[in-house]
Amino acid sequence: MSIDLYHPIARVLSGRLIIKPTRCFGAMTLSSFRDFTEEAVKIVKAAEEQGIPLRLMGALAVSLHCPKYGHFHEKMERTPTDIDFASYSEFKTKLTSFLQGLGYKTDVRMMSFPAYAEGKRYIYLGKTQVDVFFDELRMCHTVSWKKRLEVDDPTIPLADIVLEKLQIVEINPKDIKDLILLFLEHDVGDVDKETINGKYIAELLSKDWGFYYTSTINLKKVTSLMGQYLELSSDESKTIHQKVDKLLAMIENQPKSMGWKMRSRVGTKQKWYTEVADDYRVLKIE
Repeated sequence: MSIDLYHPIARVLSGRLIIKPTRCFGAMTLSSFRDFTEEAVKIVKAAEEQGIPLRLMGALAVSLHCPKYGHFHEKMERTPTDIDFASYSEFKTKLTSFLQGLGYKTDVRMMSFPAYAEGKRYIYLGKTQVDVFFDELRMCHTVSWKKRLEVDDPTIPLADIVLEKLQIVEINPKDIKDLILLFLEHDVGDVDKETINGKYIAELLSKDWGFYYTSTINLKKVTSLMGQYLELSSDESKTIHQKVDKLLAMIENQPKSMGWKMRSRVGTKQKWYTEVADDYRVLKIE
């Protein structure tokens, strides 16, 4: 019996590739943040038992780290559309076999995307769409997972969740809202445990002027736009301002590399980010 494979329609937005499903291996059975989160954590724990490092990214990771302010996600009426994970490429074969055992299968036609050819992103389909980014998230800017997936569990570290959002050149309201929740719930410091590691972020951005420029613009957007997106008390607004300002100060005070200084002289006269549309070919199925 032939399998009715998934037919995707893809469109590219700045900083992300959106895959819209038209048909899939089976019915998409997850519908709420709770459903998606439970499935994601189950997959991470099962992968760990198989010796596969797999860490949750994106809005679901934000939700797990922000139980105190989780009600804001409900007010936003946000419904997850997929589960995003980070892993290492050396586990690609083992991970694919593991996910197949859980009912998540790849669509061979998706291999035509450059991200597949480079081995940096695989998409699996089952109860929902599962995206796995291997070794790094390469969009407008690159966020590397090197030695980072061992730091936290079941998600990537808070600093990397923040960087995942900050790298988007044309940042959207959903990502700003996620950053607001992260700054509301967590302190900015120089460690990773339930803290936004500002030292790690500052050191990373001190070597890459382009990423620095995009990130600092987006951090300023968080404080300037937060009142438009969420109903915050004066104390909550003050808390966000203080934490964002602290992170900005850590970034500015971090000594910059020679490469950073040379690139800063060119500034925005030269494109400082990657056009995601250049990296992904849109696949259309009639």
